[in-house]
Formats: sequence, structure tokens, C-alpha cells
Amino acid sequence: MGILVGLVVTLGCVIGGYMAMGGHVDVLLQPWEVVIICGAAFGTFLVANPMSTVKDAGKACVEALKGSVPKEKDYLETLGVLHSLMRELRTKSRSEVEAHIDNPEESAIFQSYPTVLANKDLTSFICDYCRIIIIGNARPFEIEALMDEEIQTIRRDKLKSYNALVAVAEGLPALGIVAAVLGVIKAMGAINESPEILGGLVGAALVGTFLGIFMSYAVVGPIATKIKIVREKKNRLYVIVKQTLLAYMNGSLPQVALEFGRKTISAHDRPTIDAVEQSTMNTGGAGDKQAA
Repeated sequence: MGILVGLVVTLGCVIGGYMAMGGHVDVLLQPWEVVIICGAAFGTFLVANPMSTVKDAGKACVEALKGSVPKEKDYLETLGVLHSLMRELRTKSRSEVEAHIDNPEESAIFQSYPTVLANKDLTSFICDYCRIIIIGNARPFEIEALMDEEIQTIRRDKLKSYNALVAVAEGLPALGIVAAVLGVIKAMGAINESPEILGGLVGAALVGTFLGIFMSYAVVGPIATKIKIVREKKNRLYVIVKQTLLAYMNGSLPQVALEFGRKTISAHDRPTIDAVEQSTMNTGGAGDKQAA
């Protein structure tokens, strides 16, 4: 919603100011200039990026428009599933715990936290490192280094669409100049026409420069920045898992280890200690219920 409101305000102020200066809106209506700029931008986007990045860019734009960032419920469920798994690791046999991490879709623990289970990448991340903890030979600092490397890899993958759109935004002003030059070439072909006609053609050509700059700095660039913000916040869930499991490996009790994870959440979004305790108390016995 914020993106749509911002675009309406930006476009309204630009067009409104232009009209207030006495400009004619019909001069700005140059659909073929838009075709040249947008078509060239999309074409170069396809040339520069693999199809997986192209598809992910569409998905990322939808996420940005919806503002699909983790909410308090997502943080509570992530902490909740970690708490339940750490309790299992402390009190149950290896085979019982492995049943949860080898097949999370059938696990009562993961089924109690549907938001986490729906996030396949996060679920795999949790299960992989719980499996390493069960093996028991790895030292915490080695696991921390491995987690950091994987989180950085995930971050790079998730920000490929952002980097691709930034490149498009940087190229749009130049593509606007291309459209303007083509318009000037068209105008030069009518050099013998009256000044009124020639002036209209030159004005239409300059619209290409305006559109290229406007789309770069007022549309594509801000959307790319929003994508980065959304993806960075989603990546925070992996950091929560990392800090929680490392604290547990270093000897912290499950409830204490959750604090290490909770503190990595930004203060604006961070659930309170009471909310975390209440959440874990309500669903903390999922594994015990399954065993019963």
C-alpha cells in the first residue's frame, strides 16, 4: 500500500506542478516513447539475467507491493519451533528427535507452527543444523562459521532480483535519451514544417528524457529498495535460528537460548519476553503429545 500511495503522490505532484506552470498534459502522452524505453529496459533485463532471476524479480515485486515482511506471529512461531525442538533434544532419544527433522511435514512440532512449515527454506535450515547437533561431533564455533556462510549465500540469492532491478534503474535515464534522440531524428525529418509542428515534435522527443529519468528515480529505483528491505527482514529469521541454536550448543537452557534469538530482532518488531513465554507455554508440549 505504501508503494502505491507514494507513486500516486509523486506522479500527482509532478504532473500537477507541470500543469500549474501552464504545461499541456497531452504533450506528455507519448505511448511510443514508453514502448521504446520500457521495451528496451525489459529486453536488456532479460539479456543480463537468467530466467530464475527474472521470475524471482516478479515475485519480489509482489512481495514489495504487499509489504510481505515477517510479523510478530512469524517471529513467535520461529522461536516456538526452536523451543520445542531444543526441549526434544534435551529430553528425548536421538531416534525420536530424528523423526521430527527427517520428516518435518509429518512432525507434530512443525505442524503446530504452520508459518514455519510453509517456509521450506527456513524449515530445511532448522532441520539441517538440528541434525548436526544430534551428531554431536561439531564444535559451536565451527557451526557458527558454517551458518554465517550459508546465511550469506541465502542473502546473495534473495538479493539477485534487487541487484538486477537496480541495474535497470541505472540504465533507464540512458534509454530515455535513446528515445529522445530518436524523437529528434524524427523532428529533423520535418525540418521544413512550420515552427508550431516542429516545436511539437521536439517537445515530444524530450518526453523520452523525462520518462527515463522519472521511471528510474521515482518508480524502479524505489521499488528495488523496497525489495531489499523486505528480503533483508525475511533473512532475519535465519539469524534468529542461528543465534538460538548456538546459544543452546554453548549450554544455555532452551528458554534462555530463545533470548539470544529474540534479541536479534529489531526493537520495532521484537515480541516481548512475556509474548514469547506465553507462545511457548501454549504450544511447548507438541512433542510430548505426539509421544503420548
